[in-house]
Amino acid sequence: MTALHHSTTSHDADALSLLGPEAARAALERAVDALFALQSEAGWWKGELETNVTMDAEDLFLREFLGISDPRITEGAANWIRSQQRDDGTWATFFGGPPELSTTVEAYWALKLGGDPVDAPHMHKAAAYIVAEGGVERTRVFTRIWMALFGLWSWDELPALPPEVILLPHQIFGRRVPLNIYDFACWARQTIVPLTVVGSHRPVRPLRPAWLPAGEAFGLDELRTGAPRKETEPRPPRTLARAFQHLDRVLHLHERRPIGPLRRRALRKAERWIVERQEADGSWGGIQPPWVYSLLALHLQGYPLDHPVMKAGLAGLDSFSIWDHTKCAGDSPCRGSASASERPGVRAAVHAGCVAGERRLEACQSPVWDTALAVVALTDAGVDPTDPRLAKAAHWLLDEEVTVTGDWSVKRPDLAPGGWAFEFENDNYPDVDDTAEVVLALDRVRRVDPVRVQAAIDRAVRWTNGMQCRDGGWGAFDVDNDSRVAAELPFCDFGAVTDPPSSDVTAHAVEMLSHLCSVSRDHAVDRAALDRAVEWLSQEQERDGSWFGRWGANHIYGTGAAVPALVSAGVSVEDERVQHAMRWLDSVQNPDGGWGEDLRSYADDSWRGRGESTASQTAWALLARTSARDLGESTRRGVTWLVENQRADGSWDEPYFTGTGFPRDFYINYHLYRLVFPVMALGRYVKALGAHDG
Repeated sequence: MTALHHSTTSHDADALSLLGPEAARAALERAVDALFALQSEAGWWKGELETNVTMDAEDLFLREFLGISDPRITEGAANWIRSQQRDDGTWATFFGGPPELSTTVEAYWALKLGGDPVDAPHMHKAAAYIVAEGGVERTRVFTRIWMALFGLWSWDELPALPPEVILLPHQIFGRRVPLNIYDFACWARQTIVPLTVVGSHRPVRPLRPAWLPAGEAFGLDELRTGAPRKETEPRPPRTLARAFQHLDRVLHLHERRPIGPLRRRALRKAERWIVERQEADGSWGGIQPPWVYSLLALHLQGYPLDHPVMKAGLAGLDSFSIWDHTKCAGDSPCRGSASASERPGVRAAVHAGCVAGERRLEACQSPVWDTALAVVALTDAGVDPTDPRLAKAAHWLLDEEVTVTGDWSVKRPDLAPGGWAFEFENDNYPDVDDTAEVVLALDRVRRVDPVRVQAAIDRAVRWTNGMQCRDGGWGAFDVDNDSRVAAELPFCDFGAVTDPPSSDVTAHAVEMLSHLCSVSRDHAVDRAALDRAVEWLSQEQERDGSWFGRWGANHIYGTGAAVPALVSAGVSVEDERVQHAMRWLDSVQNPDGGWGEDLRSYADDSWRGRGESTASQTAWALLARTSARDLGESTRRGVTWLVENQRADGSWDEPYFTGTGFPRDFYINYHLYRLVFPVMALGRYVKALGAHDG
């Protein structure tokens, strides 16, 4: 075994004894107990996924449009939205982030819809910010689509995206057709297809909240400035974006006089496409944007609210809601806030008579991801692999294996299904990230049918091999989904619209495949493909020594994934790639010993590796350091930060968002990250101490 690397002086041993391995072990034991306490009876884990208040505002808008608004839900959502407003009157897309115009507009609108007077101090502050930033005219396209649904914006002033796009084939004579729907990432295509249907109908349903006097119209005129829309801003000549501006004008002409038979054919195909992709829980992809727009599209296509597809979709949205009744002022006692580990469907009506609580909507849920990470963390912590609680988790994961084909098969029609998805029910969209972590988890657990485990892992490996991109990396859900044209459409200002290879997903795949090679199991690992992936990952290392994190914040996450993967693949801990990463982690460690990275690093490199220390990001840095056999001062200071900031219940506080949906646009606070990754990091640290002492 390679000798342990120490980054500091001969006083390291004394410093190590001052901290004492007992402190780390005690913290680890408390954290393990806390993590096990969150396991469900069925064997899975699921932490809350906290996002921003646009989820809650748009849920209210959907209910108003469909005519199913509920005063109790409106009250609960308004209470939550109001609680997230900052002192300056604004809302952000992540905790501690800068004000965000579209989020603030939607929050203001939702509160006004719920009855908050515009001259109230909190509303006045919000309106002042909105106007100062250019008003509703400067909001993103999606905000203005919602406004158009209620006659608050003109459909003529929105980018055109006709439903005929669904008729474009994926390829002709073996060559890709630009801007077919499979040029877009799964989350984007699931959103775009229903929105083309909505846009073709151009509906307008004026808002009539109960508090509005008869004869008056609901409006947002106080938020208008007359500023030009973003799409009308001059662009440099001969750019792709400018070309799409011209194309948009042509499409608008088409929208005025569409070819009848072609339009009807496109709408029928889009309708079928949407219905075929509804998941068992009523969702579309298990995520909010395609979910709400699919319901709108099918409703406009004539589906009544009592149609099974609509009923399942609306019930599913309710199951993604979380009621917090700890502030209840109702007449009867409340049970309080529901546990984040409860199965969806039991939380929506904790107290049916209460209208004083807070209601928030999860944009998605992560039980497969959380469960796989929890099993890996607990086995890192030294929990017996024959523990029946781990076996229960493994059995649940095995039952969640994806055995049907999804959109990924468009580009890989001969690839057999396998792997795992993110949520309870989104089998149409398994992903490489979840698959890698589940395989690592299953391979660690005993007292589970080994034949069944081996078969599931073999299928996952073959599917993962088949999903490798041409350049050697892996995207999350699709293969070779890297069109540069798609992102330039005027319509696409809602975040990432493609799914190219990323360092973090590729690292997890490399770590999984390398592990299977190291244990000499008879899995169908393609060594040449693995070598290509290692080379791709090496080329993605930034000049400062870090790696970009697509699905977590940000370079700390990418580095925390890449270094363990490279070491697992056989790269020496003395290799310059590893040591360069260690120097970068040294350079961005906070004075308090922890690590943190603000989400603004996605837009501004000066934030790279900079931010308040968090439990999850400190753990990611420690995962890199322990994999590099570095138990020096920086590592001990990070461990000390975790120990000293642990709560009495064994977990950690983490208000900061460290998960990423769309870089620059949409972020997530995975509530289990604050526990599962510290368990993983402390477990590996304690194990490394034992190896060092031995």
